[in-house]
Amino acid sequence: MIGVIVNVITVIIGSCAGLIFKKGIPQKVSSAAMTGLGACVLYIGISGSLCGENVLILIASIVLGVITGTLLNIDGAVTKLAEKAEAKFQKNDHKISIAEGLVTATLLFCVGSMTVTGSIQAGLTGDNTLLFTKATLDLVSSAMLASTLGIGVLLSAAAVFVIQGALVLMAGLLAPIMSTGAINEMTCAGSILIMIIGTNMMGMTKIKVADFLPAIVYAPIIYNLTVLLK
Repeated sequence: MIGVIVNVITVIIGSCAGLIFKKGIPQKVSSAAMTGLGACVLYIGISGSLCGENVLILIASIVLGVITGTLLNIDGAVTKLAEKAEAKFQKNDHKISIAEGLVTATLLFCVGSMTVTGSIQAGLTGDNTLLFTKATLDLVSSAMLASTLGIGVLLSAAAVFVIQGALVLMAGLLAPIMSTGAINEMTCAGSILIMIIGTNMMGMTKIKVADFLPAIVYAPIIYNLTVLLK
């Protein structure tokens, strides 16, 4: 778990640095930075989406995921939790949603082959090299995100601990089903969500990204089913 703990610490440090730096940034500059960061997030999503090898798995994952998420009202649940946090932390700036920062940071930090592969590797062999590398990247990313998206990014450290910690603890069970192909399809589906986040940050869309989260779970399941059917 040392790799997970280090990753959480780097997210906290980076987020705090971003929040401190944010205080001296004018609103006009902050808005421009948000648009620029959104474009970068969009690029990250497009790059990750190229990992997928079967577009039918992607389509099925996204459709089933958003149907499930909408029925469960995941976005509503996340928003309620964020509103409670906003009541405590948000004072004068009501333009930045804590929910947006939380969901955005959680997806960026927890979706991807480095997260899954690194966590499983750490759980099975005790090798935290990949997680240490990811922690370094997240240190910089969290600072950039927190400077524009606010305290929601800091709160995502808890999600990083829970998600990556669970992957490490369940590494023995997940290893057989999380093959390279399954991880690639999951990364592809998750990257579509990151693309949506990018367009939201740029003000192009207002899509409830949280409702798409089950797609990340469906992708490896559908991939493994197709392998079994073959």
